[in-house]
Amino acid sequence: MRAAARWTQAHLTAHRPAAVLTALATAGITISLLLATALFAYATDPWQRAFTQSSGAHVWIHTQGGADAGSLAALDEVRATSGPFRTVRTTASLQPGDARATLELRGTAQRPATAAPQITAGRWLDTDTDAGTTKGIVLESSVARAMWAKPGDTLTLSGFAAHLRVVGIADTAEVAFRAGETPGVAWVLPDTLHASEAGRDQRGNTIGLRLGDPADTDYVVQRAVTRLGADQITDVSTWRQAKAEAEGDNQLLGRLLGLFGLGALLAAALAVGGAISTRIRGHLRDISILKAIGFTPGQVVRMFVALHLGLALLGVALGALLTQALGALVPGRIGEAMALWQQLPGHAWLTLVISGGVVAFIGAATCLAAWRAGRVPPVPVARAATAAGGRASALTRRALGLRVPPALVLGWRGAFHRPLRSSAAVARLAVPLLLITIALGAWTTLDHFSSHPENVGLPAALTARSDTLPDRELRQLLGSQRQMTAYPGAEVQALVPGQTGTITLRGLGTDTRPYPSAVVEGRAAHGPNEAVAGQGLLDLLDARVGDWVRMTVAGRPHVLHIVGRSIETADAGRVVSTTLDTLREGDTDDPSPQASAPPRPDFYQLVLHHGADPDSAREALTKASAGRLEVREIPNPADQLSAVRAVSVGLIAVLTLIGLVELATTVGAGVRDRSRDLLALRAVGLTPRQITAVIVSATAFITLAAALAGTALGVLASQWLIDLQGRTSGWGTGIAQRPALGILLLVIVVAVTIAAAAAILPAARAARRRLADSATDLL
Repeated sequence: MRAAARWTQAHLTAHRPAAVLTALATAGITISLLLATALFAYATDPWQRAFTQSSGAHVWIHTQGGADAGSLAALDEVRATSGPFRTVRTTASLQPGDARATLELRGTAQRPATAAPQITAGRWLDTDTDAGTTKGIVLESSVARAMWAKPGDTLTLSGFAAHLRVVGIADTAEVAFRAGETPGVAWVLPDTLHASEAGRDQRGNTIGLRLGDPADTDYVVQRAVTRLGADQITDVSTWRQAKAEAEGDNQLLGRLLGLFGLGALLAAALAVGGAISTRIRGHLRDISILKAIGFTPGQVVRMFVALHLGLALLGVALGALLTQALGALVPGRIGEAMALWQQLPGHAWLTLVISGGVVAFIGAATCLAAWRAGRVPPVPVARAATAAGGRASALTRRALGLRVPPALVLGWRGAFHRPLRSSAAVARLAVPLLLITIALGAWTTLDHFSSHPENVGLPAALTARSDTLPDRELRQLLGSQRQMTAYPGAEVQALVPGQTGTITLRGLGTDTRPYPSAVVEGRAAHGPNEAVAGQGLLDLLDARVGDWVRMTVAGRPHVLHIVGRSIETADAGRVVSTTLDTLREGDTDDPSPQASAPPRPDFYQLVLHHGADPDSAREALTKASAGRLEVREIPNPADQLSAVRAVSVGLIAVLTLIGLVELATTVGAGVRDRSRDLLALRAVGLTPRQITAVIVSATAFITLAAALAGTALGVLASQWLIDLQGRTSGWGTGIAQRPALGILLLVIVVAVTIAAAAAILPAARAARRRLADSATDLL
């Protein structure tokens, strides 16, 4: 045991840089996988994020005004309550005559501690400033989006003599607003609530119950009904309903991190396995001596396994500690994801499982390579007797005849004269370069989303609507702006046969001036009843371009001919777009001439001309309309994925470390092989500088082959993976972009340069070794 420990210590001392790189690469892989898990939870479960941050309630009980809702706090299963709040049901609109949304107003003097609304815009209610002549209201975000309301707007509410000013927008973990089904939530001061003229049937109480065990939800609901009486409870909603409705599809960042984490883990395992195999070949004499003095094959295997498992454990522990201690401090979504993930149940065991998986995976690769060490015979075999010489290839002889420098010719032969071993080295180096190329492909695709949104389904940068301007005046105003083109539009929810959910039916542009959709298959919609659809809709209906589809809007059927597939980033691609003329056909059964007049659009999509700035255009429209035109910027999915760039930089750094580990192995193998040939190289007249060039060029040729293979395969893999993500998310294929040729060439040049620079010093030392030392390496 002591001898094994001393051998391990001597081995680490002799290979200190490689050991440090291995530990750091393992730490980087662990950090990547832990961040991937945190971001995946953050991106795929927005409801859980809101529920955890707000200490949400598991059950919401809505009762009649005379019910004693506060008595539910005494239930044994209840750990905390939000409320009870006095409530009033009302309808609200931004302007008189505008579309109205049903609200449940809750009176509260201060922000609740349990199920606390998370302010996303504006502020919370203030008893001093919001109780005056103009009273304040805070809207839940889903109903605010439906009403196009923002802080500073004034609302007209039924039953209230005065307007209310929106002072804030907040997120909650409750069931979101759905027109005609679920009312939106809003908070006002108690005095504001008392000023309502609502009748008794519109008043009630609401209380949120946070349970000690979420599994008791159904039982608590039964006890609440028993305690208060079924006639006193008007509605019940649970956390399960809210979570089911809030399922999100923003998974790209988590999937990207997971892909790169697993890819980096594979690359690290290959690098560690290659390093062990190379060291075994370089220490055959030492292993034979160990066996000759009494070491069993099992002891030799255990020594190698223990050495590299120790390095893996050190790297995993370092990565896990850094992630836990500093992950929440990282700015942006990564820090938010880590802070949230550390509060979620199951966080501790997931960390242990991921860390243990990394150690186990690297350990499996280590065992396979270390098994070869146990098969080394105790009596060394003379290498010169078993070496395969062979004649120089025709390419080598031709290169020498063309007076190519001997160092390059011998370097080429040294790199590839053992095809199996050379192919393994090229493959191990190509894996991190392949993953780096995929990261660059994701970066390039995001840049394309930002710089050319018209090619990825976002031709319009702004959308405008007005409830006060007549449509003719609005069209004249938009037409007078030289930096944009306005397209009228409307959007409705439609039902399709065999589906219980709804899809989005849009009418954009007119038959004479169609909207410039990003069509990637088929053609744009021009004629009557023609439409283009997103990939999500085609998958939902199992339809293809050229099919006819039937859908129903408010009981009225629409039969559309799908003539093209467009890239749609909204509503998971379940969108069908036609012209406004086609959408409005049959919307009215009134045959009068007035009914045949063009209907008023719900909004206008504003396509900016090249070089126009969205902020400047919005300000110009607001000023020209004297504030009567509401202009919004259309969100770009690339803005939500800006963290991908920072993640890509970190992943490229991790993959670079893994590549350096493999490069150290390649350089070590090249130096060892050429060291055995020093006698022959010097005998044919090569100087130490030329011998150094032979070793460096051999390493550079292997790296060049790996870089060419890795970048070529990486470009293909990047396009396939991004299009696969686009198809599964409903956006559709055709969004992937290749990295620029100059970037790929730069990656190849940098990789070869680093390889050559890393090989210079070991090669120079080997070239200046004494001949006696070289002769001993023949055994």
